[in-house]
Amino acid sequence: MKRIALFLLTNLAVMLVLSVTLNVLGVNRFLAADGLNVGTLVVFSAVVGFTGAFISLLMSKPMAKWSTGAHVIERPANDAEAWVLETVRRLATKAGVGMPEVAIYEGAANAFATGAFRNSALVAVSTGLLQSMNKEEVEAVLAHEIAHVANGDMVTLTLIQGVVNTFVVFLARIVGSIVDKTVFRTERGTGPGYFITVMVCEIVFGILASIIVAWFSRQREFRADAGSAAYLGTPAPMVNALKRLGGLEPGELPKAMAGFGITDKAGLMALFATHPPIEQRIAALQAARTGRQ
Repeated sequence: MKRIALFLLTNLAVMLVLSVTLNVLGVNRFLAADGLNVGTLVVFSAVVGFTGAFISLLMSKPMAKWSTGAHVIERPANDAEAWVLETVRRLATKAGVGMPEVAIYEGAANAFATGAFRNSALVAVSTGLLQSMNKEEVEAVLAHEIAHVANGDMVTLTLIQGVVNTFVVFLARIVGSIVDKTVFRTERGTGPGYFITVMVCEIVFGILASIIVAWFSRQREFRADAGSAAYLGTPAPMVNALKRLGGLEPGELPKAMAGFGITDKAGLMALFATHPPIEQRIAALQAARTGRQ
């Protein structure tokens, strides 16, 4: 329930901010008596698409802490917390990024990194992962997350989401206008057919667009795995961590955070998976090791 409420509240807040901003700027006046003002619609689409994506990015850290119940390590309470904190510090220094906040949350084996800026990110690891892996494997997972931070994956994914959102908003309204004029025979202004079509198209185009975003997300996982291998000087720990994850039930992350997790299942919905199958990730690491030899 917390996850659903968080999702609804976030989207409501974004829509309220967008509505006020667009009314003030006047860029929501793309509906003309003789059809759409394409120039104004482009501006409207970009504002909606990118503003929504960046607001979500800026809220990613507090959302992650709240939705997972993550406890940020300020002062280590035990040796395990001290080790995790020091390991992240060492990896961040090696990667050339600022020390991120480090958190631990209750749950099955998983981890994630998020945040709007490379030098003030959040890296979180579950208790299940700490309990089920040895230190070498946990270090590999933490290195994977630090690689996400160093690669700027959160910002890049947000930019891609913003572009995709822009096309969804724009194309939905273009199709809505065409259907309204040709099917519903609306001669002046816009009729109910326009608004119905826009709603349907935004859902359909949004689903199709998510395939593009998911594809990019899968590619960045390969890069983060390679980054882990580079930081540790060998891919073996990451390979072992992935093998162990393959035998565990991955911890479910909130949907808003799923794109930043260490693992994801690919099945019939493989096109929408944010992470490649573990077997493919292991094969990529082993191929890279073979290539270097």
